[in-house]
Amino acid sequence: MRTTTLLLIFFTLMISALAASPPSFCKCTCFTNSTIIPLTPNAPTTPRQIEIRAASSTCAMCNRAFCLSQRLPFCKDAEEKDVFTTCFQRDSRKDQIVVLTFITSTLGLLGWAGIRKIIEKRKAIGGDRLRGDAQQGYIAVNEG
Repeated sequence: MRTTTLLLIFFTLMISALAASPPSFCKCTCFTNSTIIPLTPNAPTTPRQIEIRAASSTCAMCNRAFCLSQRLPFCKDAEEKDVFTTCFQRDSRKDQIVVLTFITSTLGLLGWAGIRKIIEKRKAIGGDRLRGDAQQGYIAVNEG
């Protein structure tokens, strides 16, 4: 029952992490200068902002016209041929889950290896007592 519950929690976390979209960024390079512009707004409050967010959060928006429309100071005299764009995602939930799962698994295996050695030592000490003199550690009580 406990294993089933843990698996259910694990899969729920995986589904929610995969469903969450990572933040997207557009790197605009004009001549030799570049800047990174976030494509995902923080928290839309009105329905109009939600529509804008839906349109702007895709990498399809990261193009030369988008960079020129930002009116960046170093792109002042740039034409479309002078602008290069790159869209990327950073710090996605999926990446975080992969890293945390790896760290947790590694720590769990190291902990299990340490506990197993302690258990083996205790079994060895307990086995020596059983194999040795049966009277070892026994103090007779005189009735007197």
